[in-house]
Amino acid sequence: MDQNKITRINELYRKSKAEGLTAKERKEQADLRREYIELVRSNLRGQLNNIDIQNPDGSVDNLGEKYGRKAGN
Repeated sequence: MDQNKITRINELYRKSKAEGLTAKERKEQADLRREYIELVRSNLRGQLNNIDIQNPDGSVDNLGEKYGRKAGN
């Protein structure tokens, strides 16, 4: 997500608190928020899939391999 979209999310938030949003602006805000949340989830999922855990016996388990890499979820 580029900085312009993040700036727009913040502008719409401030406007909603100050004077309210039109129906078109509320839809735009919801769409931008949905896109932002999906990006955050995707990044977090990617990080979690790359975590390795060292077991007491010295072996290493990759959580992404152990619990399944779910790129689409």
